[in-house]
Parts: sequence; C-alpha cells; structure tokens
Amino acid sequence: MSDSYNDDTSFTGQVRRAAQVGGAMAGLGARLAGSRYLGMKLDKDKHAGQLKMAIGGLKGPLMKVAQILSTIPDALPKEYAEELRQLQTNAPAMGWPFVRRRMATELGPSWTKRFAEFEKEAAHAASLGQVHRATQEDGTRLACKLQYPDMASAIDSDLKQLKLIFSIYERYDKAISTKRIYEELSERLREELDYEREAKAMLLYQHMLANEPRVRVPEPLTDLSTKRLLTMTWLDGSPLMNYRDAPLETRNEIALSMFRAWYVPFYDYGVIHGDPHMGNYAVQEDGRSINLLDFGCIRIFPPSFVTGVIDLYRALRDDDMDLAVHAYESWGFENISKELLEVLNVWARFLYRPLMEDKVQKIQETDNGQYGAQVAGKVQKELSRLGGVQPPREFVLVDRAAIGLGSVFMHLKAEVNWHRQFHELIDGFDAAKLEQRQAAALEKVGLVA
Repeated sequence: MSDSYNDDTSFTGQVRRAAQVGGAMAGLGARLAGSRYLGMKLDKDKHAGQLKMAIGGLKGPLMKVAQILSTIPDALPKEYAEELRQLQTNAPAMGWPFVRRRMATELGPSWTKRFAEFEKEAAHAASLGQVHRATQEDGTRLACKLQYPDMASAIDSDLKQLKLIFSIYERYDKAISTKRIYEELSERLREELDYEREAKAMLLYQHMLANEPRVRVPEPLTDLSTKRLLTMTWLDGSPLMNYRDAPLETRNEIALSMFRAWYVPFYDYGVIHGDPHMGNYAVQEDGRSINLLDFGCIRIFPPSFVTGVIDLYRALRDDDMDLAVHAYESWGFENISKELLEVLNVWARFLYRPLMEDKVQKIQETDNGQYGAQVAGKVQKELSRLGGVQPPREFVLVDRAAIGLGSVFMHLKAEVNWHRQFHELIDGFDAAKLEQRQAAALEKVGLVA
C-alpha cells in the first residue's frame, strides 16, 4: 500500500470521514423523522444495510463501537443491530513504507537492530491498529501491535457520529437512555489508545490468572513498547470456530476455560475483560486451554458492584424483591418502581437462568439468539411503556461480556453445570477481601482504577 494511507488521517481525511458517515446518519435521521411524524414508509432493513456499508468502509473506532452496540440488547433498533453485528475487524493494513517510519518514530532510527526478524506484512489488522510478527535474537517470537496514525482525532470524529446515532435512536424509541452508555464507551475507547496502560492491564491479567493453568496471557516487553506500540510474546492458537464440530467433551473444556478466563478476575478482583470478540482469544494445541488477548478494553469495578451482581442472583433465586431493588440501586439504577423492577427482572432472569439449577445444561435452551432477542424485545416494549430507563455506566461492559460469552457457549453447544462453576467463584465471597486483592494487584502493576 502506498503512503496515501496517511491522506485518510489528515484533516481533509477526517472531514471526508465525517461527511461519509454523517451523510448516512443525516439521511437516516430524516427518514426516521419522516416515518414518525409524516407517516412516510421506512424500509429499516434497507437503510440499516446502508448504514453498515458506511461504517464498515471506515474500519475505524466507530466500527468498534458499532460492534459493541450490536451486542447490547436494545442499544439500537434490531434492524441496525443485526447489520452492525456482521461487521468484521479486518481493516486495511498500513503499507511497509509507512510502518517503517512509524516504527522509527516509536523506537528510534535503528529500530530494526532490536529485532532478529520483523515481518513486513501485517499478521492481523483490526480497527485501531495492526500486528506484525517479529523475533528476538534469542529466538523469542513476538507480536508487535502498532497503532494506526492519528487515532485520537479519528476517535473524536467517530464519537461525534456516535452521539448522532444515539440521538436518532432516542427519537425512534425512548426505552433506553443512551447518555451513560455514551460516556462509558467514550472513556473505554480513549483508554484503548494508551498501549502503556494496556501493557499494565496485561500484567494485571497475568497476576489474576496465575493459578489458572488453562488460560495463557502474553508477556509485554516494556523496553520495546510505547504509548502507540505494544510488543508482547507471540502465542500460537486456533480460532474457536474451528472447534464447533469437535467432540462434546472438547467443546465443554474450551467453554470452561473461557468461563474461568472472564469470571475469575471479576469475582476475585472486580475486573472484567470488556471485549469478548472472536479475535481476542484462541484455542491452544491441547484443545482445551485458551490464549486471552487484547487488554485495551478492561473495566475495574468497586466491590459494591460485584456484590450487587451476587445479590441479584440470590434475590431471583429466593424471590427476595427487596434484595433485588438493593442490588439494582447498588449498580446505579434509580427510581425503581414495582413495575420497573418486574421489567428489569425479565432480563435478569434470562441472564441468570443457567446458574439457577444444579444440573448439566446448555447456556440456553436453543442454539441461536432468537429467544434472547424475543426477551429483549419484550423488555424494550415494557421499558418504552414505562417511560424508559437510564442504565448505569458500569452495566454496559458487564452486560456485553455476559452476552458475548453466552454467544460463544452457544456456538460451542457446550453442556456444563454452570450453577456449580458459578458457586465455585461466589461461595465465601467477601467484598472487603476483594477490595484488598484489587488494591494490591493494581499497585503491583502500576494501574490506576
């Protein structure tokens, strides 16, 4: 690829970028307004496809946001969520002349002498950067993640478009207030630009998962990393989708590894990996262990939030609605009427159902998302009737992780006693001890909550 890649990150490129998506948004907004106020017929499937094409062509932060939104029930009308869900994270890679200059900027003009080998072609390209294979003199294989140029301004531009998308959605349906969702996604996206923070998060996950032999985390090399370059050890693995037809025992073992990778950090340390995207994990050669990758989007929670997750489980199990209200309030939900509580519990019961019974079962009775979509549709309709709800910021990535992992378990058709796996993590839970472990772990890696 020529150096023209840089044109798309110049001021002119940013204007063109905003115009491209803004035009799609504005046209869509006009059609939505026309359908609502003028009785015009709106082909939502058609225009959702146009929206996907506009965003997908950008291959930038807005595409990443779109993928996140597509996994959050009712964050967008279902026609748009379905189209955005199909977006892939294979962005066009930067060409070698540009990569060479960027590496010199990050590591100095003699950067090539610090590697025995450095592959010119990117091994992976995604929404915010691309990965090159490299090798040290001692034979250690490395992955060098190089951030695309001018991503800070690209994110600023894309977040403006996201605000427009949200304003269009709230004209379409007032079931979910998007204000705090926008705030959460904005902060997490900007954190992803800081590769020094991600290196610390990687070390944090090494610490939290040190006693989990079936989960492997890369080792960051700080002397070969900067804010825009993250160098780590290379981990071999195969895509999870390669195992969809593996024996049931193998699929169950992979599912258990995934469950532990996500929820040991959450219940022991109050930390969640907020991006359960297919590209962020791989299955090791043994067919049961996994590599966990990409630590740019992690969320650190106060112990009270984790306590609320456990309290809600117990409230639903014991039909204790006072405890349920307390759990929602500890998360940040406000003004919980009896009717609103019943609606919130519809979604909560859907998420917690696999944990309630002490038996081997699939994560969901069916192997597709149709039932979940039906539940979400019912919740959306009732929330609209009640005037809507404003989800707390902390809820966004936890909900996304639950839905994303559930999708993985459905792909695997795993049959596991989820109840026992969950109770292994929460039995004896102590919020004060979590707070102590969390503080010690964050101090050890130099990460600020």
